[in-house]
Amino acid sequence: MASKNLDKKDFRNYVKFFWVFILSIPVSIIIILLLVKMETFGELPSTEEIVNPKSYLATEILSSDGNQIGTFFHENRVHVEYHDLPSNLIKALIATEDERFLEHSGIDFRSLGRAFITLGSNGGGSTITQQLAKLMFTPDPARGFILRVLQKLKEWVIALQIESSYTKQEIITMYLNKFDFLYQAVGIYSASNVYFGKTPDELNIEESAMLIGMCKNPSYYNPAREKRFKLALNRRNTVLRQMERNNYISKNTLDSLVSLPLVLNFNRQGHDKGLAPHLRENIRAYMKNWISNNPKANGGRYNLYTDGLKIYTSIDSRMQVSAETAVKKHMKNLQRVFFSQIKNRKAGPFYFPEDLSFSEGQKILMRAMRQTGRYKNSKKAGLSEKEIIKMFKSPIKMNIFSHNGDLDTLMSPLDSIEYYKSIYQAGLISIEPQTGFIKAWVGGVDFKHFKYDAVKQGRRQVGSTFKPFVYAAAIADKKYSPCMEVPNIQTCIDSGQFGLLEPWCPKNSSEKYGGVLTLKEAIAGSINTVTTFLMKQIGPNPVSNMAKSLGVTSRIPAVPSIALGTVDLSIYELVGAYTAFGNNGLYTQPLVVLRIEDKNGVVLDDFTPITREVFSPEVAYTMVNLLQGVTESGTGIRLRHTGGRYRYNVVTDYPYSFTNPIAGKTGTTQNNSDGWFVGMVPNLVTGIWTGCQDRSAHFGTTEFGQGATTALPIWAIYMKDLYAQPKIGIRDDEFDKPPGAISIALDCNSYLGQKTEQYEENSEYN
Repeated sequence: MASKNLDKKDFRNYVKFFWVFILSIPVSIIIILLLVKMETFGELPSTEEIVNPKSYLATEILSSDGNQIGTFFHENRVHVEYHDLPSNLIKALIATEDERFLEHSGIDFRSLGRAFITLGSNGGGSTITQQLAKLMFTPDPARGFILRVLQKLKEWVIALQIESSYTKQEIITMYLNKFDFLYQAVGIYSASNVYFGKTPDELNIEESAMLIGMCKNPSYYNPAREKRFKLALNRRNTVLRQMERNNYISKNTLDSLVSLPLVLNFNRQGHDKGLAPHLRENIRAYMKNWISNNPKANGGRYNLYTDGLKIYTSIDSRMQVSAETAVKKHMKNLQRVFFSQIKNRKAGPFYFPEDLSFSEGQKILMRAMRQTGRYKNSKKAGLSEKEIIKMFKSPIKMNIFSHNGDLDTLMSPLDSIEYYKSIYQAGLISIEPQTGFIKAWVGGVDFKHFKYDAVKQGRRQVGSTFKPFVYAAAIADKKYSPCMEVPNIQTCIDSGQFGLLEPWCPKNSSEKYGGVLTLKEAIAGSINTVTTFLMKQIGPNPVSNMAKSLGVTSRIPAVPSIALGTVDLSIYELVGAYTAFGNNGLYTQPLVVLRIEDKNGVVLDDFTPITREVFSPEVAYTMVNLLQGVTESGTGIRLRHTGGRYRYNVVTDYPYSFTNPIAGKTGTTQNNSDGWFVGMVPNLVTGIWTGCQDRSAHFGTTEFGQGATTALPIWAIYMKDLYAQPKIGIRDDEFDKPPGAISIALDCNSYLGQKTEQYEENSEYN
């Protein structure tokens, strides 16, 4: 009997102990959480920090068609509002990471209990709010079991504070804006762009599922890594099954979605990645100056990398893609041909008379060597010139540029200098003449290896692309008709006339003379003698002044030789000047930054083009008529060809077969160092320059080195692509004729104007 009483007593003690143990767990948790909240185990974020968390927002560069073309960032993160998140993304997040998210207050004890009993085999107990707390305030994992437990307790306390400060919608938005998806994709906006080339609201169900699947471990389930691709696909399907389990999608929808392949449009981010990198560097410099001159209302300075500014530009992302593709396509082929032509030269890419080639080439390489950091550091270290040269001639491992992707190779530093001087460069800019808006900007063949911007930083001799300014000045002053005939004879300008040391008597590049040519025929064939004749009629001052009125800021000396393009200009200046031909004689300063906003959408500054009239609409229309002759019967005629190819297959998709009105001008400088083409349709002017970094490196013949071969094909490939995208709106109709009668005769068949001799009699310089 006593034994039975003892058993009952023991049982009651066991029951009592059991309930004390059970009740002690939540009490202990509450006590520990209170101690954590009292910062007994370490500092917690303040209420102010939780309510107003510190965040780094990337500055966005936005295109005119609404796409992000780049960012400036400390963290590449762009804030997204809840209403911009697709519902499937939110459902995928809740179904996968926190099924009871809408029911708990930051800590889900039911999930914690399940995780404890199953040892995490059926998922952890961490809520979305706890994960957000970790992302915001405890991102670095603690070392050691005790510290990890304390860190988890801190996350609980922070999660409870977050839940009391924000709505569920705000918590989801904060979480998705904060999560790091790797590859410079912080937040769902950047992740959508990096992995799919989309904005979040454009994500479909399976894309949303893939990104949410990465939240478990963005490195392990990263589809951009070849070895993880299948894991990412399986993880995506797990997320889809979770959505079906939570009744967010049907079984039939699940079956169809899990059978779909995982399709990425991966766009690695970085300051040297993405569209228009040379332009973005130009904008970075512009914004540095803007920030200095535009303080915040409180007197502070904007931070380009953390304040989330929005820079709206005139760039059309579709046109930019087409421009970069055209440059890459043609230059890859042109480079192959150039390499084949220089492989047997004594001086590699440098072109000199045979007896001087090797020695002159070596001089160029030695000069370049002495400008490198490697050489300067070796000098500081006390190495002799002989030791340094030996070092520069010794092969080492290096990564070099190629049009097929970077190459890891063994090459001496001196050979690498010669190699890079062998790379043909290119620059392109497209401007809408009526507005001055820059629509595309390609500063080089590769930004990583060639950061120098050929569009605005580079200035090269422009050759015959300068001739239209001579024609425009003559037509504006003399009202010459494109049908006016001029003898094709070598013309000299006297030495005393413009303070020259000796008479200036330029030759035609073909050295062919005889007969008469209309001005339209002369500019079409880029005939030097006729341009010299016009310069003799008006003098260099009107030409120089006109170029300056057309936005040219580079020095234009008032000497006759400028007629043939002996001046150095940037592509930016040259194409900006040409816009007046397509805009009724109004020069419009090229513009790329249209508006700057803060992170809340408040307009901080906006910009409008600066315009001025340089010549009359009649003169502008006459110049367009003249320049159309270049593509109808002159140096740009290959745009019209319907058959044939260049030798050595320089351009793979020739013929181009354009039939629409095109005005343009080719340009080739001395020794073929620079090739140019400026092409114009009614609402777009595009200029292209090609050439090597060093002017001594070039093709040996005009057949390959002329602008019609090196630059014009880029324009053709680019424009073909634009016309294949009618939504862009590039016109292919006639150029706009100004209202009223045109007093300058343009129809050469009915032209009954004066003879050349009459013009010569009236010349003030004759």
